[in-house]
Amino acid sequence: MKEKDNWKNRLGVVYSTSNEFDYEHGKDTEEETLPPGKQNLRVMLDSKQRKGKSVTLISGFIGSKDDLEDLAKFLKSKCGVGGSAKEGLILIQGDHREKIMQLLLEKGYKAKKAGG
Repeated sequence: MKEKDNWKNRLGVVYSTSNEFDYEHGKDTEEETLPPGKQNLRVMLDSKQRKGKSVTLISGFIGSKDDLEDLAKFLKSKCGVGGSAKEGLILIQGDHREKIMQLLLEKGYKAKKAGG
């Protein structure tokens, strides 16, 4: 079955009578990663919906998913903890705000503490 004929790929399209209509939902272009000097990152401590466990949250990254995951891997290895990267956010287990701020500034990122 061709991808064009799969009805699940066309959810949300109202209707088109044109035979030449080509539905292009989901064909996103990869976002270009800004250089570190132009990234405005926010580093905060978060414990919401995590059963009281705190995580260091880095938000504001603009760029490709691969670059986000590379930065997350670098930070996780330097802090010696686990974490994840998804939807433009990096989660690092535990309170590592000071160390992450220092690492980001050394790499040339513009970073500030946010929250309490």
